[in-house]
Amino acid sequence: LAQVQPSGSGIRPHCRVESRSARPPEAMAFVKVLKNKAYFKRFQVKPRRRREGKTDYRARRKMVTQDKNKFNSKKYRLVVRFTNRKCICQVIYPTIRGDMVVAQATSAELTKYGVPVGHKNYAAAYCTGLLIARRTLKRFGLDEAIKGKEEADGQDFHIEDEEHDQRPFKCILDVGLQTTTSGHRMWGALKGAVDGGLHVPHSNKKFPGYKAQEDKGQEPEYDADAHKERIFGNHLKEYMEMLQEEDPTKYEAHFAKFIENDIDAEKLEDMYTEAHSKIREDPDFEAKEKKGITHERTDENIKSSDGTEHVRFAKLTLEQRRAKVAAKIAAAQAKLMADDD
Repeated sequence: LAQVQPSGSGIRPHCRVESRSARPPEAMAFVKVLKNKAYFKRFQVKPRRRREGKTDYRARRKMVTQDKNKFNSKKYRLVVRFTNRKCICQVIYPTIRGDMVVAQATSAELTKYGVPVGHKNYAAAYCTGLLIARRTLKRFGLDEAIKGKEEADGQDFHIEDEEHDQRPFKCILDVGLQTTTSGHRMWGALKGAVDGGLHVPHSNKKFPGYKAQEDKGQEPEYDADAHKERIFGNHLKEYMEMLQEEDPTKYEAHFAKFIENDIDAEKLEDMYTEAHSKIREDPDFEAKEKKGITHERTDENIKSSDGTEHVRFAKLTLEQRRAKVAAKIAAAQAKLMADDD
């Protein structure tokens, strides 16, 4: 393959350039090793929770950093998380040793307040936020001085604008890795905490019922009634009624737990209204009674006082592990010797 190279290319013109296939192996192109020894010597491992994809350290750094002129005053966060079964709310402050939990509330506790099912919808998130707010204020002795907003009407409410003898308890919202989309359930937990009396800086731009300005010069609209319907589960009520009419079989499958607890679409609003009042009356956490089960261990077998048996392998020491490996090697060698004979 004859090619003519331009004179400025550094290759003599009219020279013959061989094809790639005809080039001998020792004349391959130079490949620079990027990840060499110097690269690995300077490589810094990311934090464990970053490697696991659990913590956004850029956001955490902003939420945790405290001003120097505030000395050792704590900076509280309202942490909201959702699992496949429930909503979890915690009030936390950071220390060098790690995060310290002041109070916690989960939507699984709502069974005590008359909400036995539906523990991860918007209405349940509001109830959980209300519960964590009242529980936290009681923990600091502020529950009598700060009542919050006793009627859930969806209207804007900021406890810092009210007149109180003491300053309200302030914490900032921590949503983790969750995308802050409009109408998300996390805003239900936020609204419940705010109505419960916590000072959480926020705006209503992400709440259900908010409508941004369409043209320049217009003002945005906020429909508090639309937000109130979400708080009392009216969106769930409409879906239940629609499904019950159009597909009764699917309704029985999707709302089997509701049917089991004798809850239909008409009872939802009353159920959540009663839950709000019960939470305000008694927000305390009730720990489960311990069953008092004892365990007896014999080598790898564990017998419990309730009649169950389990097998748990004991952790071996380094010497025991090395002896175990040596025994396996010796057994394998003996088998090979026996096969050769």
